[in-house]
Amino acid sequence: MTDQIAAGYRRFREERWPEARADYEALAKGQKPHTLIVACSDSRADPALIFDAAPGELFVVRNVANLVPPYEPDGRLHGVSAALEFGVKVLNVSRIVVMGHASCGGVNAMINGAPDNVQDFVAPWVEQGRPTVRRVCEEVAPEEQGQVAEEAVVRLSLDNLRTFPWIAERENAGQIKLIGLHFGIADGILRALKGPGRFEALA
Repeated sequence: MTDQIAAGYRRFREERWPEARADYEALAKGQKPHTLIVACSDSRADPALIFDAAPGELFVVRNVANLVPPYEPDGRLHGVSAALEFGVKVLNVSRIVVMGHASCGGVNAMINGAPDNVQDFVAPWVEQGRPTVRRVCEEVAPEEQGQVAEEAVVRLSLDNLRTFPWIAERENAGQIKLIGLHFGIADGILRALKGPGRFEALA
């Protein structure tokens, strides 16, 4: 264990655990998160910190570029889809949030191609978003492409969520809400998808 990890654990035990112990003991009996979040693995965009969430409140799925693949029950290994199924069917979350962020390396790989040293898994993973990203990038100036592409990937993931029949059914019945967000790392501003192509800063 690295010094940073060990030191963090000691701070947790000394500073947070004493007052959080009762909450963790209750959580040991089961979880009931209200929200499932699909977020990027990027270390700078941690949903629990951004939403000031306590343990047990969020069911978080993180991957490169916060991508949700389409519904494909083909017997292969689908980590994101498995987490969605568990969150929706077992935990009965009331909302699913897709949160993209600024300066996303995964989205940059969709724009410029994945680096040569990550061709085994990253390259094919981000390929699913490249057609969408190419299309939106053709419509804007180069300096605007990053954010426009990041927002487009959020919309793509929301569209793919609706290919899951048990998500679409719940959304149509008003039992679950799908939300798109984009987090600005430099300014800390969270922007929400309000229309087909419009993200607005949350107050």
